[in-house]
Amino acid sequence: MSDGAKGYRAAILHMLEEDRFEYFEDGLLVVEGGRIASVGAWDGRADLPVTHLPGRLFTPGFVDTHIHFPQVDVIASHGAQLLDWLNTFTFPAERAFADPVHAAEAAEFFLAELLRNGTTSALVFGSVHPASVEALFEAALARDMRLIAGKSMMDRLAPEWLRDDPAVCRADTEALIAKWGSRGRLGYAITPRFALSCSPAELTMAGELLAKHDHVRLQTHLSENHAEIEATAEAFPQARDYLDVYDRHGLVGPRSVFAHGVHLTTRNFTRLAEAGSAIAFCPTSNLFLGSGLFDMAEAEASGVKLGLGTDVGGGTSFSLMTTAAEAYKVCQLRGHTLSPLKAFYLATLGGARALGLGDKIGNLAPGSEADFLVLDLAATPLLTRRLAAARSLEEKLFALMVLGDDRAVEATFVAGALAHRRDPAFQT
Repeated sequence: MSDGAKGYRAAILHMLEEDRFEYFEDGLLVVEGGRIASVGAWDGRADLPVTHLPGRLFTPGFVDTHIHFPQVDVIASHGAQLLDWLNTFTFPAERAFADPVHAAEAAEFFLAELLRNGTTSALVFGSVHPASVEALFEAALARDMRLIAGKSMMDRLAPEWLRDDPAVCRADTEALIAKWGSRGRLGYAITPRFALSCSPAELTMAGELLAKHDHVRLQTHLSENHAEIEATAEAFPQARDYLDVYDRHGLVGPRSVFAHGVHLTTRNFTRLAEAGSAIAFCPTSNLFLGSGLFDMAEAEASGVKLGLGTDVGGGTSFSLMTTAAEAYKVCQLRGHTLSPLKAFYLATLGGARALGLGDKIGNLAPGSEADFLVLDLAATPLLTRRLAAARSLEEKLFALMVLGDDRAVEATFVAGALAHRRDPAFQT
């Protein structure tokens, strides 16, 4: 063991597969060179410095598979469903991100909020302005975060000051990919906002860029809201359905993540599974905007890759613990259940696999990048009382999911370095 190794002792939980996990009630996590060196039961070892944190739980950092950076200031905006909400709140707010100074200030706040809530990796929408993505990448690079983001593409059905031209969009996107697509722990995502915001020429261009750059990903929205779906059918009458719009333009594949998918058919789920695409399940947004209840049971039966997305600002919380609790409620309303371990998988390794990063993040296996959390199991009086009565790991994890939020995140580590601490007195 080198002089740079560091040990952390507490309870440890991480997923090895969707239905397989490791839990050490008194465990030791060893970090070296920004990666996990080992994980296992505490063995009394004395060959390295060890920080002992009783009453805490170490987990992998959370992975948010769908969130909007420019919408941080419109979270909790009252009174509209998707299309009206975009026009009333979102588009005006995004206009400000043409200003690099505003974008830089917002990026600092946005990433600090992610880390405060235990999110160490995310797939992020920028605004249509290249400056928004530049600012986000600059701030993420300074924190050594593993972040994937892209400039929104939209050349119609939006205010004139938010539209781009396909040729200009291509040039801007190529420049962003060249500068940021393989820098640090960053990645780029081709980002057509949704089918309605893109002309066939814009979608064709997006498909060409995705095919050209095999290291980038694709993110967009799919079948979120009934009015949106009807408008998409009118705008693309040749397409079989909403998913087919993307399929016709080469956008459905193993590097694609589609947010929402609330109103998909069995054929849609089957096609997504065959293509290796992923769905970002965004329960707080789907409930808040009245979009509907995602059918997780059919998604699972089809074999589609799934992750959780907060979808801020249509979503109502940066916390993936809160998001998982809302996912449980959506499943209850659908007539099936979501186990706490499956929810934990979706927030960690499932999300990482949805983003094509399952070999790098999402668990604490040796060799993984050392993005991990210190969760305080006594963060609030209610959580303390409830966990004292828990009779199993699953019961404890479920109570943490339902009652936990940013207050339970005592510390967040990124690539082995402390990136957030709730209490300035926290020592490692």
